[in-house]
Order: sequence, then C-alpha cells, then structure tokens
Amino acid sequence: MQRISRFGVVEGLDAERRLLDQVQRGEVGCGLLFWRPVEVALVMPQRMSRHAGFDEAQARCAALGWPVALRDTGGEPVPQSPAVLNVALAYALPPREAELTRIERAYLRLCQPMLDWLTQLGLDAGLGEVDGAFCDGRYNVNIEQRKLVGTAQRWRRRREDGCHVVLAHGAVLMENQRESMVDVVNAFYETCGLPDRCRATSHIALDERIADTWAVVDRLWDDYRVALAEAGLALE
Repeated sequence: MQRISRFGVVEGLDAERRLLDQVQRGEVGCGLLFWRPVEVALVMPQRMSRHAGFDEAQARCAALGWPVALRDTGGEPVPQSPAVLNVALAYALPPREAELTRIERAYLRLCQPMLDWLTQLGLDAGLGEVDGAFCDGRYNVNIEQRKLVGTAQRWRRRREDGCHVVLAHGAVLMENQRESMVDVVNAFYETCGLPDRCRATSHIALDERIADTWAVVDRLWDDYRVALAEAGLALE
C-alpha cells in the first residue's frame, strides 16, 4: 500500500479538507492521510491575509521562491516543501469522550504515535514550546529540545447530531531545509512589520539524525493504526 500521497501544496490542503468533510458527513469515522508536497510554499492561516503589509510580503516571498498559500487551521506561517511529511488525522469525537478535554486529547492522539515512533528510532523525543521556532506551540514534537513537528487543529460540529469532528495536522521536517525555511518566514514577518523572528537552530530535521528517513514512514503509519484501534477509532 502506498502510504504517502504526493500533492501540490494547495491540493494537499484540499485533500485534508475533503477528509474532514467525509468525517463531518458521517461517511468516515476516522481517517488518516500522509502526504508530501511536490513544490514549496509558505502556508499561513487566512487571518494573516488581513495584515496591511500582506500583499508586499506575499510578493517578497514569491520572489524568494516561496509562494504563499492560505489554510483553514490557525497558527503562524509554516513552510511546506518536498522536505516535509504532512500527517492529517480526522475523526468524530467518541461518544464517551469528554468535550472539555477534546482539544488536548486530539493533540495527544496526533502526537503520541510520533513520540513512540521517534523513541523506537532511538531518539530523545518530547512535547513543548521551543524558543525561536516558527509556528511555536505547546504541542510541538521535539527531539533534543529542537522542533521537528509543528501541529494544528480545526474543529467542526455535525448538524445532524451535534457531534464534534476534528482535523489534527502535523508537519514533520524530514529533510534539512531549515535555513531557507527560516529565511522566508522572517522575510514575511519583516515585510508585514511584525516583530516575530525565528532561528534555524531552534529546528531539527529527521535526516540530521536518521539515515533513509522516508523508509521509516511505514512504521509511523503502523503506530497510528495500532494506537487508533486501541482508542476505538479504526482507520477506514
């Protein structure tokens, strides 16, 4: 089975939306998508297009070879490229799961298989913020206290029964492209007049620690399949 789909960045974002749509319509109870971009883009939430300097910043990023694409989930600008593995997990909230903890549980449901996978690869993995990382957050997946995976969520409710459905997303830096990624994020911030800045040393790519990184992705898929089945969320 082909585990990783190849998409243009906009096509990949559309594939994630379709997966969430299927869960919201009740066609799929739980779905998992692994995809890898065939091109580069700087992806950011829709709200950032409202900044006064957005048009100039967008043109500057394009001149650097990183066109801007807009996504539905929140957060901050994130570079996408063939160096990145995207993991999109969508499911309907299980009947006995508390709504008050659904956001934290969704992050852990996304992140724990990654932590297990990295540990199996002999790496020191954990969760937490990393000073100087782009799109920083409490549920970064890190190795050696440097950011490897950025995460985000989008929630909806089904009209028919009011059930919450979620798309939880992780972007894994598989190949070292840290310098150019940080350069374009900082160029965007600078042109928009925003104070944020990030550092390449706050990030790490998996190929800086593991050889043949793409060869170990099947193991990550299997870790998700097992973990989701144990939670009563069989993949469809």
